[in-house]
Amino acid sequence: MQTTTVKLYTLGYTELKAYLAASLFILGNIVLPQIFHLMPQGGITWLPIYFFTLIGAYKYGWKVGLLTAVFSPVVNSFLFGMPLPVSLPAILLKSVLLAVSAGYVAHRYDKVSISLLLGTVLFYQLVGTLGEWGMKRDFYLAVQDFRIGIPGMLLQVFGGYVFIKYLIRR
Repeated sequence: MQTTTVKLYTLGYTELKAYLAASLFILGNIVLPQIFHLMPQGGITWLPIYFFTLIGAYKYGWKVGLLTAVFSPVVNSFLFGMPLPVSLPAILLKSVLLAVSAGYVAHRYDKVSISLLLGTVLFYQLVGTLGEWGMKRDFYLAVQDFRIGIPGMLLQVFGGYVFIKYLIRR
């Protein structure tokens, strides 16, 4: 049986590689939502704006993740009107939570696994949902990702695992 080694990094803001990596992940977070928005309710079902934030933060550290987390939704909103500006605070909250938690988990455990990614996704979604509930004062809207976005969370966990483990393992 062959073992696949995954190299995880912690890039800082003084490293050009951090900005290059973040730029690629931001681009991915711009293109992927556009593809999913071709389907009815594709964005709220598949949660594509978070996909490359998870990968960037897990693979290259929370700082790359944070750049991706902040710029992806803002650029998408500015260029395409999605997410709606009124939704940006909640999406930014969840994106930042995802970036910080994914970077922390990767650094703490120095490996990638389905269970670690599942824990990361559940953490940012649960805490983010509480924050969104506080912002919007509407529980039904706050739990939307749990009502509609389970496929997106599964895509993050399993797609993120494949992406980190096999596609960008070096």
